[in-house]
Amino acid sequence: MELLEQPLGKLARAIPGATRILYQYQLDFCCGGRQTLQEAATDRGHNPRTIAAQLAELQSSGEGDEWHNARPEALIPHILERYHEKHRQQLPELIRLATRVELVHREHPDCPKGLAAHLSGMFQELESHMMKEEQVLFPMLLRQLYQPASGPIAMMRYEHDQHGMALQGIERITNSLALPNDACDTWQALYWELDWFRADLMEHIHLENNVLFDTAQQLAGEHHHV
Repeated sequence: MELLEQPLGKLARAIPGATRILYQYQLDFCCGGRQTLQEAATDRGHNPRTIAAQLAELQSSGEGDEWHNARPEALIPHILERYHEKHRQQLPELIRLATRVELVHREHPDCPKGLAAHLSGMFQELESHMMKEEQVLFPMLLRQLYQPASGPIAMMRYEHDQHGMALQGIERITNSLALPNDACDTWQALYWELDWFRADLMEHIHLENNVLFDTAQQLAGEHHHV
């Protein structure tokens, strides 16, 4: 089954809806996108064929996702509105909830100690990253300066890997978002919102790494040969 040999990033781009399935199995399609499905699933202890079968089913249903083949001028406004603005709303709220949970439940053995500080660090990193994209890289891509953009793109990919590591930090601190049985409403809301944020950030990085940047680099190659 050739899906097993495909890199995760390529599957996420080629099959609409694939990101939801890959996320469900905790397969990193945004930063670990170069691993094949076979390798990534085996590493996580899943049966690769089960996941490949679900992806094949999606593939045959053929529902479209307009963003996976979008050109930079269409994709950039979508990324700004759907992800950049969203993260700026999500993180302050997550930090507020995490601070409250850590304060109220500091004696609880499952208390996610250090989560608020970790999220604050992430917010600073992400804010500085998004500003670089908004002020430097995105304007270059919108002006079709694909060749000169290759340096900034390499830098943004590197920073995306850092965000991926920060997401693993959330996993570690929250024990993979495992809620204790006696978790209060705030604690439940925190982990529920964290799950949304994590899915959004992975989708965001995927669209940039595997669609926007790959397309820009392809166009740079074409312009180079003209």
